[in-house]
Amino acid sequence: MPHRRFARSADWTPALLVVLVVSSLILSTSMGIRQSLGLFLDPMVRGAGVSVATFGLAMALQNLAWGIGQPAMGALSDRYGGRIVVLLAALCFALGLWLMSLGTGFGLFFGGGVLIGLAVAGTSHGVLVGILSRLAAPGVRALAISILAAAGSLGTFVIAPASQGLLDRISWDTTLLLLAALAAAMACLAVFFKRNGTGSAGPAERPDARRAVGEALRHPGYVAMTLAFFACGFQLIFVATHLPKFVAICGLAPSVSANAIALIGIFNAVGTLVVGRLGERYGNKLILALIYVFRTVAIACYAFLPVSMESTLAFGAAMGFLWLSVIPPVSSLLNAMFGPTNFGALFGVMFFSHQVGAFLGAYLGGLAYDVSGSYTMAWLSLVIVGVLAAVIQLSMDDRPSQPRKAFA
Repeated sequence: MPHRRFARSADWTPALLVVLVVSSLILSTSMGIRQSLGLFLDPMVRGAGVSVATFGLAMALQNLAWGIGQPAMGALSDRYGGRIVVLLAALCFALGLWLMSLGTGFGLFFGGGVLIGLAVAGTSHGVLVGILSRLAAPGVRALAISILAAAGSLGTFVIAPASQGLLDRISWDTTLLLLAALAAAMACLAVFFKRNGTGSAGPAERPDARRAVGEALRHPGYVAMTLAFFACGFQLIFVATHLPKFVAICGLAPSVSANAIALIGIFNAVGTLVVGRLGERYGNKLILALIYVFRTVAIACYAFLPVSMESTLAFGAAMGFLWLSVIPPVSSLLNAMFGPTNFGALFGVMFFSHQVGAFLGAYLGGLAYDVSGSYTMAWLSLVIVGVLAAVIQLSMDDRPSQPRKAFA
């Protein structure tokens, strides 16, 4: 069912607007730092002596930790609110970046891998969209989530080129320390969230993550969407981790990959808002399937046609439009099927599949390069997985769960 096209202005309460702005700043900072880490691959290979496969494995571990931690972070936020979750995650983020700056194997794997992965789980969509979903009235919920996802992507547009500019002027480890300070600043914003998990527009029933997840896993549509989400992580994290190296192999300047990542950020904002509106009009299941189709076409065209500065920037723009634009349709489908009470836990379980794909995309991409000296097989695997995801997503059952009263 499409959402109401126009909502009452009274639905936009001061509390909702404050939480929307604060959540956008946190998401923008978290995603901006996370998606800029691929810029440190070459500097750390040269300066710390790590291999491409080692760096790829650390980023893969990061995404696996993100996936494992997301259900727990989401469930904690559902029950206790976002304040403590975001506060601890922000401090964990800063500690992880500091350890990564040491240039040791422990710092790269535990700091850049485990700690940053857990930190991103507490400062990204699974927690922040859940907070917003419970606070927003149904008439403005979809639009509020679209605005959050769009605004949250702008950090990449700023942080990626700023990080590359710093890398051109100062050492990579000092740049990581500056990013650690930025991550720590997110902790100051956590005070704007409630201590408990309910909001003025939220449901009265207490969250029950175990029951909610059990019911969801019996819903074929939830299972299909979870399987398709694997491809999302597999494709996107490969690009975020290995695009700078691929661009360097093609003989282009490091600034080209930084600018492409920046374009991902700015086009994220546009694509997320557009997709949110298209989902309301044409149905979120169809739009989500089309995102997988067009993203896979963009990957195939870029990887198997001649690479240039222009094609790289066009690829960044196209991927940006299709990057976080999955969040509005995925969130709307989850809210429509199960309600917002246990959103954090349900999104977290589904996101674990995304992060298993991310782990394999980051690690196998680096492994394929070290073994063959080329990313050709990795690009081909992205295309195959994307086609399968589109088919699975299009065939999903998006009807609301029958025992809806347990969740809404």
